[in-house]
Amino acid sequence: MRHALAALIVLLLTAPAAALTGNAPPATGWAARPIVMVIDGRGDLCTGTALARDLVLTAAHCVALPIAYRVRAYQNGATIEVRQIARHPGFAMAAYAASRATADIALIKLAAPLPDIIVPAALAAARRVAAGETLTIAGFGVTRNGTANGLGIPRMASLAVTGKPGSLQVRLHDPATRNLSVGLGGCVGDSGAPAFDGVGPLVIGVVSWSTAPNDEEGCGGLTGVTPLINYRQWIVDTAKKLGAPVAP
Repeated sequence: MRHALAALIVLLLTAPAAALTGNAPPATGWAARPIVMVIDGRGDLCTGTALARDLVLTAAHCVALPIAYRVRAYQNGATIEVRQIARHPGFAMAAYAASRATADIALIKLAAPLPDIIVPAALAAARRVAAGETLTIAGFGVTRNGTANGLGIPRMASLAVTGKPGSLQVRLHDPATRNLSVGLGGCVGDSGAPAFDGVGPLVIGVVSWSTAPNDEEGCGGLTGVTPLINYRQWIVDTAKKLGAPVAP
């Protein structure tokens, strides 16, 4: 069963944020520089990717509630209020809750620029990925499902595309464990995290859900990604309307 990846931040809001189940290494270099924490008024945590100094890409289910949100730079703890949220019009929470593919994509327009330590990522070219390809994800989720372990350190992992990837959904797994035993992958708090294409900060998808091995509830099996191929133009057009244009 799929498992949404928003996380409850209990006592850790004063610390930097965390990620990826298993023993994934800390995120460094180009994978670490664009990612930020997306925090709602209840203290739930998701991951986002800066596409501009005042624009963040995340999962629509992370910002679906009519409550306040803010974005935090883990590098220095700077917190910025949200001015506007644009969810893709094709996103349906009912479909997401029923484990059906939906347009789980949203943009967050910030009330002020992110600190200079954040280096925005770019959108990858619009293309379908193929089984066997490697994508890198980086996020702020826990390292062990059902605990707050690791919540506070950004981590990254290279995962393999598996199954029959399409334009609505891509499934990733740890090539070392292949969804047969617990491996690396998204976990609670990694919703909205970027899936990077190749070596460099080019976002080709957004993390939406996870499973434990053999499609059980939890983490460490599959990581579900919403690919941007169908939504890339919407991102470009909406970013322009929000006054934070990104490269087409």
